[in-house]
Amino acid sequence: MVFKRIFDLLACVTALLFLFPFMLLVSIAIVLNSKGGVFYKQVRVGKNNRDFYLYKFRTMRTGSDTQKLITVGDRDERITSVGYFLRKTKLDELPQLVNILKGDMSIVGPRPEVRKYVDLYTEKQLSVLSVLPGLTDYASIAYINENALLEQSDNPEQTYINEIMPAKLQLNFKYIENQSFLVDLNIILKTIGGIFLKNVND
Repeated sequence: MVFKRIFDLLACVTALLFLFPFMLLVSIAIVLNSKGGVFYKQVRVGKNNRDFYLYKFRTMRTGSDTQKLITVGDRDERITSVGYFLRKTKLDELPQLVNILKGDMSIVGPRPEVRKYVDLYTEKQLSVLSVLPGLTDYASIAYINENALLEQSDNPEQTYINEIMPAKLQLNFKYIENQSFLVDLNIILKTIGGIFLKNVND
């Protein structure tokens, strides 16, 4: 675990130094594209069932999260034009590098969920909170087109709760039971490859 934390810190510092000019340009584009701040923060549930603020680049119009938590389809009307690009490329997740530096998250680990859905977990499912949440995981790869899947549902939230969330949690258990540096590296590479292929195919 100590090695994992050292790797997280070195990777994050390197990434932030390298990506800072690009992130600055993204910030300017967000401000010019729509009213509101550059960043969006949302309470998520982390290790040991502890709440923390997760950071993202803002991709929706201000106040959109008061309407509903789930995003349905890539063309959700609440998403800005710059936000569409950021979501499509997953670049909206870059500010979570700060969460990793703070120790709220790791690069690889179960994606942190909002409290509303964690409250629906069974006792067994709550065990997923025994590890730090991550920027990416098996579920992120398997459900890279989650929004498109939800768009096909008559009741997206129920589909998420009854089908997608339990499947994701099973993948989380798979990760927790087989953690290693090589597994983490494999997930990171598959995530990058999955994002690349998704954008090429789209």
